[in-house]
Amino acid sequence: MKAKPVTWTTTAPMRRLIGLDHRIARQLRVHGRWAVGMHELVCFGVKQASACLFGGLMVALLLATWRWYPATAPLARYDFLTLAAIAIQLGLLALRLESLEEAKVILLFHVVGTLMELFKTAMGSWSYPESSLLRLGGVPLFSGFMYASIGSYIARAWRLFDFRFSRHPPFGATVLLAAAIYLNFFTHHFLPDARPVLFAALVLLFGRSWVHYRIRRVHRRMPLLLGFGLVALFIWLAENVGTYTKAWLYPAQRHGWSMVPVGKLGAWLLLMIISYVLVSAVHRHGGNDR
Repeated sequence: MKAKPVTWTTTAPMRRLIGLDHRIARQLRVHGRWAVGMHELVCFGVKQASACLFGGLMVALLLATWRWYPATAPLARYDFLTLAAIAIQLGLLALRLESLEEAKVILLFHVVGTLMELFKTAMGSWSYPESSLLRLGGVPLFSGFMYASIGSYIARAWRLFDFRFSRHPPFGATVLLAAAIYLNFFTHHFLPDARPVLFAALVLLFGRSWVHYRIRRVHRRMPLLLGFGLVALFIWLAENVGTYTKAWLYPAQRHGWSMVPVGKLGAWLLLMIISYVLVSAVHRHGGNDR
């Protein structure tokens, strides 16, 4: 008889957590809908925190190393961040909090992000002010993991919340949009910026799409574009932390920190679509319209 594969839901800690959740739910049921609703809200927060694990740890490391990392340490701060990011990724795989297929897609987004970093830093869009050994040109390797954390969040949220979709655009159309977005990040330095057209295409493709997510038992729904916007907002907030800790700097921040312009939200929204399309390729076998 073939043994069942071991997944994150079949590990002993997860089984205990699920059992605890069921016991709490039974106890709260007698206190009415308000108590049940609060329990679901807490579960939503726990799942979101779990989905953000990679990104949250990276942001925490940016803050901790900015505040306490010794300037005289033999290992440069950027190199420490790179090694720590690798350890986090390996830990997620070892604990089965990410599948190997998800990790491959996240690695691909890491490469996609690093290539764009090489171009953008060469064009002077932003810079990394500290020295390091683990780098390509002017780009320390930890920067790719900041992009990878976006893919990690989407992949983990997809699984934790059991995403399903209605009126989702065809996969091929989303790939074309993602390719056009990525190309525009390079070409807008030499040609007219195509972002207005890309935003219009984004609304045209996803404007009628809904994402159905399950916190505990029942699937709820929200417009997929709203979900994209919320994720982009949190990425923008994390970027403000990154620039505040001088992990990277925009030209206007070299003589003193200032908040990243709100207009960058649009750039993060478009970049996140690339990550979303890459992660959706892993789940494509389940169908887009379920």
